[in-house]
Amino acid sequence: MNIMGISAYYHDSAACLVSDGELVAAAQEERFTRKKHDPSFPANAARYCFRAGGLCPADVDYVVFYDKPFSKFERIFETYLAFAPKGFKSFATSMPVWLKAKLFQRALITEALSEHLGSDIDWSRRLRFSEHHLSHAASAFFPSPFHDAAVLTMDGVGEWTTTSLAIGKGKELSVYKEIYFPHSLGLLYSAFTYYSGFKVNSGEYKLMGLAPYGEPKYVRLIKERLIDIKEDGSFHLDMSFFDYCTGLTMTNGRFETLFGGPARRPESRLTQREMDLAASIQAVTEEVVLKLAKEIRTMTGQRKLCLAGGVALNCVANGKLLREELFDNIWIQPAAGDAGGAVGAALAAYHLMLGKPRSIHSGDGMNGAYLGPEFSQCEIEEGLGKAGAVFITESDEALINNVAHALVDGKAVGWMQGRMEFGPRALGGRSILADPRSPTVQKQLNLKVKYRESFRPFAPSILREDVSQWFQLNSDSPYMLLVADVMSTKQLPMSEKQKQLFGIDKLNVVRSEIPAVTHVDYSARVQTVHNTTNPRFHRLISKFKELTGCPVLVNTSFNVRGEPIACTPEDAFRCFMGTEIELLAVGNSLLRKEDQSRALMKDYRSCYELD
Repeated sequence: MNIMGISAYYHDSAACLVSDGELVAAAQEERFTRKKHDPSFPANAARYCFRAGGLCPADVDYVVFYDKPFSKFERIFETYLAFAPKGFKSFATSMPVWLKAKLFQRALITEALSEHLGSDIDWSRRLRFSEHHLSHAASAFFPSPFHDAAVLTMDGVGEWTTTSLAIGKGKELSVYKEIYFPHSLGLLYSAFTYYSGFKVNSGEYKLMGLAPYGEPKYVRLIKERLIDIKEDGSFHLDMSFFDYCTGLTMTNGRFETLFGGPARRPESRLTQREMDLAASIQAVTEEVVLKLAKEIRTMTGQRKLCLAGGVALNCVANGKLLREELFDNIWIQPAAGDAGGAVGAALAAYHLMLGKPRSIHSGDGMNGAYLGPEFSQCEIEEGLGKAGAVFITESDEALINNVAHALVDGKAVGWMQGRMEFGPRALGGRSILADPRSPTVQKQLNLKVKYRESFRPFAPSILREDVSQWFQLNSDSPYMLLVADVMSTKQLPMSEKQKQLFGIDKLNVVRSEIPAVTHVDYSARVQTVHNTTNPRFHRLISKFKELTGCPVLVNTSFNVRGEPIACTPEDAFRCFMGTEIELLAVGNSLLRKEDQSRALMKDYRSCYELD
C-alpha cells in the first residue's frame, strides 16, 4: 500500500511517501525550487519521493491532502460576515483568489497531479483530504515511539482549530478538545513577530532568539489587555487589538497605542522595546503551553506527550515543558509546521482511513528526519565537475581527519553528507560547522557566512553519550527542538560590570567553555547526535573530541539568510563560493576555498529575498 501525502498552497509545501506504513521519503518543495517557503504544488518533492521509493506514479494507491479547503473557505467567509462591514478591502482582495482557485482545490490538485505526475491516471479517484489539525496530530503520534500518548497541537489556524488535544492508542487517534479561530496562540506570537519588524511565518525564530536580550516587562499588560488565560490553559483573545481576521496586517492602531508606537520597520535598528516585547510574549507563550500540558496530564492520565504544529517549534517552551517533568517522555515532530502535515495526512489515511496496523520503532519512525535526497559519490563528482569546482576525493578516515583539523584551526566548514533533512533544522546532513570554543564564531558566522542578524544564536551538536556532562539535559534531542542550560561546571562567571549590560551589549560576553553556542541566558538549542542515525556526523564530532576534549560542534543550516537549505552538490558549491566558508565536504569530496577559481565567486547576499 503506497500513500503520498501533500501539503501545498499556503506555505512550506511538501510531499512524502508512506509504503506499508513506513515513511520512505519526505521533502519540502523549496529545496528544489530554491524559493524559501515555496507554497506551490510540490511537484519536484513528489517526483523525488517516487524515485526514493523506486515507484512510478501509477503505483500510488492514494494521494492525501493535509487539510480541507472548503472548511477553510467557510471559516474565512463566516469571519468576514461576523466582522462586516469592517474588512471589506481584505474581503475584496482575497475572495477572487479563493473563488478562482482555493475553493475548488480538488480540481486544482487533480489538475496538478495530472500535469506533473501523469495525465493517464485518474487522480480524482485516488485523492483524499485529511483535516489540518488531525494531520498535525497524526504526524506527531504515529511516528512517535509511544504505544499511547496525549497529543497537543498548536499553530496559527487550520480550518477552524488553532489548538487541539488528541489521544493516541495503537493505531487509533481521536481529537478530544479544541480551541477555535480567531483565538490562537500561534497568531498571537505572529502578531508580535510582525510588530517587531520580522516576517510572519519565518521571523518567529528570530523573536524567540531575541527574547533573552530583553526583560518580560509587558507580560502583565499582555495578560490584562490581549489574552485571558484560564487555569486549564484555554485562552481568549481581545480581537479589538488585532487585524488578522479582516485586515491585511496582524495588528492595528489600538495595538500600537498599547505598546507606545508603530511597528518596527523591517531591517531597521532593533531597540530595547523589541527585545522586551520578545521576552514578554515568550513568557506568555510558555505559560499557556505549561498550563495546557498540566491540564492534559490531569485530564487524560497519559504519561507521554507528543507535540506538533508551528508552536511546537518553540524549543524554549519545549525545554521548559520537559523540565517540569509532567510527562515521562515527550516526542516532537521535527517538521512540526505545515510541511509535516503531509506526513500526518499520509499516516492518518493508512491507520485511520484504512485501519492498518502500526509498527512502533525503538527510536522513532522519522529516521532521524534524514528523508530527503542523497547523492552517490559518482553523482557528487559529476555535479561538482560541471560547476567548475576543484576538489580531491578522500577516504572516509582522511575526510573526517581533515575536516576535524580544519575545525580546530578555526575554519567554517560546509558539510553535505547523506540524505537531506526534512523540516526546518539542519541536523548534520546539510550543515555549516564550526568550533564552539571560539568567542568570535557566533558573530563571524552570522555576519560573514549566514549574512543575518548578529544576535541570532547557533545550536550545539553533541554526542548523545556526552550530553549530560555539558548541558542540563539527560534525554534524546535529535531534532534540535529542546533548549537546555549549559552545565554550571562549564559556565564562566560574569563580572559585576558585565551583569549590568543590557540588550545587544550582552552578545560579546564569554559565558562558557563553548561560547559560540551559549546564548545570553546560558541556554542552548541542543541536538544530540546518535551513531545509529548519522554515523558519519557522529564520527566527525568524535574526532573533534579526540583532538580537543570537546564533544560539541556549532551546527547551523547550510544556506544564507533567505535561501532554502542546500539540497544538491551544486547548491552546496554555490553557497560555498558566495560566502566565507573556507572548506567544503560533499560526500568524500573535499574542496578548499583557495583552490577555487575566483571567477566563480560572487556576492551571495543579494541572491535571495530577505526572510
